[in-house]
Amino acid sequence: MDLVLDVADNYLFTPYVYPASWSADDPIRQFIGLMAITNLGGLVIYFLFGSLSYYFIFDHSLMKHPQFLENQVRREIVYSVKSMPWMSIPTVALFLLEVRGYSRLYDNIDSSPYGWFGVIFSMFSFLFFTDMFIYWIHRFLHHKLIYKTVHKPHHTWKVTTPFASHAFHPLDGFLQSLPYHIYPFIFPLHKVTYLGLYIFVNIWTVSIHDGDYRVPKYLENIINGAAHHTDHHLYFDYNYGQYFTLWDKIGGSYKNPSAREGNGPHDVCKKLEEERNHQNNQEERKTK
Repeated sequence: MDLVLDVADNYLFTPYVYPASWSADDPIRQFIGLMAITNLGGLVIYFLFGSLSYYFIFDHSLMKHPQFLENQVRREIVYSVKSMPWMSIPTVALFLLEVRGYSRLYDNIDSSPYGWFGVIFSMFSFLFFTDMFIYWIHRFLHHKLIYKTVHKPHHTWKVTTPFASHAFHPLDGFLQSLPYHIYPFIFPLHKVTYLGLYIFVNIWTVSIHDGDYRVPKYLENIINGAAHHTDHHLYFDYNYGQYFTLWDKIGGSYKNPSAREGNGPHDVCKKLEEERNHQNNQEERKTK
């Protein structure tokens, strides 16, 4: 994150915002700058990719589903925007530690003991590491002692839109993002790779809430896509994983998506539409 902070300092904060006497290395200044960057960046990613998904991928027929709430899209957006600033406070505290050199993030490929192989390997290890911990954190959040207070708000949305992707209680959102931030304190990771992965996981979060179930056939039982996550929202205690189905299968919480069995939200909407058409046809015949 120091790469982004340096750019912001050089082109915005130093010339236009902060007094010249305030050192760029001051931790309070860094914290304020990181808060601004994290919140603005989070909103841009949320609205940009959420909007692209909503208008070009999300099937709007799902809004006719019986469990789709009144004014749901607006409510998802409002909840997300209100939660993000609070969610960002502990996140920025970890970013500050990274900026101040306490993590194992590095600038140059030569700094990696494994060169380019290490960079590529770290991408996969990051995904597997975070997927494993998010699974158990997510499952913990479903425990009856904390579910109602912390995680239930996200389950308000039974049939989600892409804008539900960040509609979390602040503590919930931070806890599920924690593995992303812990990884570079344990394992070496290139700074640009870290930024790319950070953006990727936010886009992925949008994608698993968009109701679009297109995953290559040979990956359907491996990738935890929107079909799996839709059932998590509908049936509560299945498919806790983030990217993969591995830990759900290990933990006994895997459920074959209802969309593959003809019982998904699209199927429900289609059946309701057919019933309405049938009733309308019968009424038309009676009036003739």
